[in-house]
Amino acid sequence: MNPFQDDDILMHYGVKRRSGRYPWGSGDNPFQHGGDFLSRVEELQSQGKSEKEIAEELKMSTTDLRMQVRVAKHERRMVLADRAKSLREEGKTLDEIAKIMGYNNDSSVRALLNENTATNKNKARQTAERLKQELAEKGALDVGSGAERELGVSSGVLQEALFILETEGYNRFGVGVPQVNNPKNRTITPIISVPDIDQRQVYQDLSLVKSVGEYHSTDGGETWDKREYPASISSDRVKIRYAEEGGLAKDGVIELRRGVPDLDLGASHYAQVRIMVDGTHYLKGMAMYSEDMPDGVDIIFNTNKRSGTPKLDVLKKIQNDPDNPFGAFIKAGGQSHYIAEDGTEKLSAINKLKEEGDWDKMSKNLSSQFLSKQPIKLIQTQLDLTYADAEDEFSEICSLTNPTVKKKLLMDFADECDSAVVHLKAAALPRQSTQVILPLTAMKETEIYAPNYRDGEKVALVRYPHGGTFEIPILTVNNKNKSAISILGPRTRDAVGINAKVAERLSGADFDGDQVVVIPTGGRVNIKSTPALAGLKDFDAKVEYSTEGKTGIRLLSKEATQIEMGKISNLITDMTLKGAPESDIVKAVKHSMVVIDAAKHKLDYKRSEQENDIATLRKKWQGYVDETGKERGGASTLLSRRKQDVEVPERQGSGRIDKQTGKVIYKESGRTYFDAKGREVQATTKIKLLDKTDDIRTLSSGTLVEDAYADYANKMKALANKARLEYVATPTLARSASAAKTYQPEVERLTSALRLAQLNAPREREAQRIANARVKAKIEANNITDKDEISKIRRAAISDARVETGASGKGTRISISDGEWEAIQAGAISDTTLKEILRYADPDVVRERATPRTRTEVSEARANRIRAMANSGHTNAEIADALNLSPSAVSRILNE
Repeated sequence: MNPFQDDDILMHYGVKRRSGRYPWGSGDNPFQHGGDFLSRVEELQSQGKSEKEIAEELKMSTTDLRMQVRVAKHERRMVLADRAKSLREEGKTLDEIAKIMGYNNDSSVRALLNENTATNKNKARQTAERLKQELAEKGALDVGSGAERELGVSSGVLQEALFILETEGYNRFGVGVPQVNNPKNRTITPIISVPDIDQRQVYQDLSLVKSVGEYHSTDGGETWDKREYPASISSDRVKIRYAEEGGLAKDGVIELRRGVPDLDLGASHYAQVRIMVDGTHYLKGMAMYSEDMPDGVDIIFNTNKRSGTPKLDVLKKIQNDPDNPFGAFIKAGGQSHYIAEDGTEKLSAINKLKEEGDWDKMSKNLSSQFLSKQPIKLIQTQLDLTYADAEDEFSEICSLTNPTVKKKLLMDFADECDSAVVHLKAAALPRQSTQVILPLTAMKETEIYAPNYRDGEKVALVRYPHGGTFEIPILTVNNKNKSAISILGPRTRDAVGINAKVAERLSGADFDGDQVVVIPTGGRVNIKSTPALAGLKDFDAKVEYSTEGKTGIRLLSKEATQIEMGKISNLITDMTLKGAPESDIVKAVKHSMVVIDAAKHKLDYKRSEQENDIATLRKKWQGYVDETGKERGGASTLLSRRKQDVEVPERQGSGRIDKQTGKVIYKESGRTYFDAKGREVQATTKIKLLDKTDDIRTLSSGTLVEDAYADYANKMKALANKARLEYVATPTLARSASAAKTYQPEVERLTSALRLAQLNAPREREAQRIANARVKAKIEANNITDKDEISKIRRAAISDARVETGASGKGTRISISDGEWEAIQAGAISDTTLKEILRYADPDVVRERATPRTRTEVSEARANRIRAMANSGHTNAEIADALNLSPSAVSRILNE
């Protein structure tokens, strides 16, 4: 096989002579004479010369030879593609083009005209151009292992791009970087630099070298993005649709005109976005295209505010923070560029927080907040299934033969069981998914547009925070609604369309990114749904408890809102479990509706607390006697007490496993200190109440639901202890010298990947130092106390700092190939080294390899059929039914 052959086309390309290294130029017409680079390579091949002999004759290494040929092929491909496209535009048929270009048939012409192929071949050139931009700003770049992941391209594309830059005069060399913890040892780092910076300068001043992370590609090198200060649009382009004009039914939706370059959503039909307006304000909500846009505007913003409210008062004011003017974290790849009418590249006004496909990634389980309010039969079924799944997984792990992998998975499993005891989440119901809600005025209150579900079937919608079964609408799927299909398309990945009245029932949801859990009902799945509470009809917390025009009223802060919501949610949970009458439930739910919006809309939550008699309800439904016999108030059932903390004597170290019970035993530090009153007190540590409690049934108030959850929690505790006992009983791995020799290449690749992953640690430490300094400065300068705001600042700061330092935990995560897994299983790697490899490997991948579960693979023919059906207008659910697949499998194939 010809090592230089690529498809059925041989491309010719030459570079300028540079010190005799690349002696063959392409001339004016690389296809008409034999003196160009690849013609010379072909000539030498025809003489029977090997790759090494050809490289020696051309005065280059075999590596450079391969790369030069690869670059030449791509350049030739682009020239030929342009020629074929030009002939096509002249009206030539495919057969005519084939004859003109010297092909036997039109298949090669079709390949040339394939835009994906042309784009793919151009990735190295695009990557080289982006690197030039970074080099112009930074001078020298670290392009060592992991740089390709930071850039979002393959290693081959990066190496080809670097080769292109080298042929154009950029310097490429290695430099030894002292290790942080051992300066005597140096790690060789590959560098690309501008011609004015050489290797000697970099050795003398390592600060000249910067990270490549300024730019990132989300499509392998075809297009690039860089997080920039948002572009702004004029408010003249925005129309406000007020409440009485229909805005209330779509509150939070940003409707966009199709085909407007700076407002394009890319491959998504919908996205949660921020759009800056007039440089001072911004739009916040779910963006989607509209087919009914008035002349003169490109955006319609739907609001619940009344007509007459000034346009800019409807919008949010930007924050005085150049790093984060929206107070929200823009996702990686959430900004994009477009080509303006003047031919220049400009930043789009769209800034995405989430987009189509992001909601589909939410974890699938059933919160106790929802399940505990359902019939006991359904609760017991799902808890039994959750435990059975865990027990089966434990059995699989115990059967593993590699002791190091087994011990790693056993400890992970034990930790997950301990976590399950605290969170009390149950297994998901069949075909359950998380979807973002979008408004459809043409949809009936009893229907839902849900392309991932079967037309005509019934589904229940659950939104959190979840008050009770009266907030669960059960709707009929209608995927034939023409308006819905026109607006959202037939293949929405993770969105459903509903009437605004349905959103009101979902504890007052709006359409700025709120999501729901969708559960198909029928058969064995019987979701309890009760009518909306009559006492809540026409109740509007924002009207009833408004403080507008009033003074001297104590308002609720954002931080206090979370505390108060926790209290009222616990009260509603306890009341529901203990069978409180509807009249009491109505009072508690009304107060919860006030609390959740109190800070945002300045509501009088104290008056609500008094008028809804919350103190009496707490005393009536939450008074209890604890395990010591003392009367208590507050959370009184297992489900509301599960999050409680308790203090225990301060612990020292990470604990050890008791070889008799499997429990983790901690050594007490014995430390004491003097409190504010001068008293000597013992130092303590906070832990979860459920972690401390051996028998969870002691926390139950005696209801059937609590006892079901307590039994489940006790079984999961016991399973965690069994896993730890199995861990103690598992021997240490014995390395096999013969296996290490047999799998030497795999061992070397894994140990090399491990060194790269370990190198990320100092970068991460530096990123943490930089981020912490910036967060502290920003908080102090702006006197910020809000926890949510501080959290956003921290996320943005550490993200930026990691880009600057090149730190990337995910980027250095070790991927394990089939051959490398064989090496691990054969004992080719020592126990100590393997522990470190597993520490940096993707735990989900390790678990999948160690305990493989059956996954239905789809052939290319079937995948093509799926795409064809989708193109003809079938929904994901219809395709899934026709081909006996799950809607998620169909969605995965259509979005690959």
